[in-house]
Amino acid sequence: MTTPSPSTATQVLIIIPTYNEMDNLARIVPAIQEVLPEAHILVVDDRSPDGTGDLAERLAARDTRIHVTHGEGKQGLGVAYIRGFRWALERDYELIFQMDADFSHQPRFLPAFLERIESNDLVLGARYIPGGGTENWSLKRRMLSRGGNIYARTVLGLRYLHDITGGFKCFRREVLASIDLDNIQQKGFGFQIELTWRAHLQGFRIAEVPIVFPDRAEGESKMSGTIFKEALLGVFKLRRLKRRLTPRPPEAR
Repeated sequence: MTTPSPSTATQVLIIIPTYNEMDNLARIVPAIQEVLPEAHILVVDDRSPDGTGDLAERLAARDTRIHVTHGEGKQGLGVAYIRGFRWALERDYELIFQMDADFSHQPRFLPAFLERIESNDLVLGARYIPGGGTENWSLKRRMLSRGGNIYARTVLGLRYLHDITGGFKCFRREVLASIDLDNIQQKGFGFQIELTWRAHLQGFRIAEVPIVFPDRAEGESKMSGTIFKEALLGVFKLRRLKRRLTPRPPEAR
């Protein structure tokens, strides 16, 4: 397959939050660069005690396409991504990805996102559409994920989408620039649902591409039943945004 190459006018940034991902980071960066050699990578590290942040700094010192920002400690996925989004918006990146370092988000799918974003504003990696799926998941985890998606989509009226709890996404900068990052309500895994919900309420075009989501190769999963339940309870709070956010006028879309 021919890899689409971003034009010089369209700069691509891939944001990767890390906490104790040293082994994964050493492998994911070259894997991304093999697929999208022109893309830039931002490692958002939360002061990993295993030295992930130090490794990221060494990689950045050797390669101008790699950048690093450090947090004050482990503050949660949403806080890390918001820090990365702010960093991106302060610069001239037009397309902004978010993905995990653990290979559950596989770099081989990145070109499909770039193709789909050409006619959309936000592209979600979807496990539950034709061509998508999961690998090496337990029955409990599959039921938790599918059930959570159905519940959140139903409560929020997002039935035209199939996977709104995942974290493999590509945004046009206009989407992130329109979101009030100071007032994001969800900080954990519910953060993923909230970003998509806010983009939907403001009339942005949202599409999906199929991805296969394997269990992480190294390290421990940060997902738990408790975290997932907290995210789903937050869905009801997100419904209130519908009364407060004004959709963009058609001419601005």
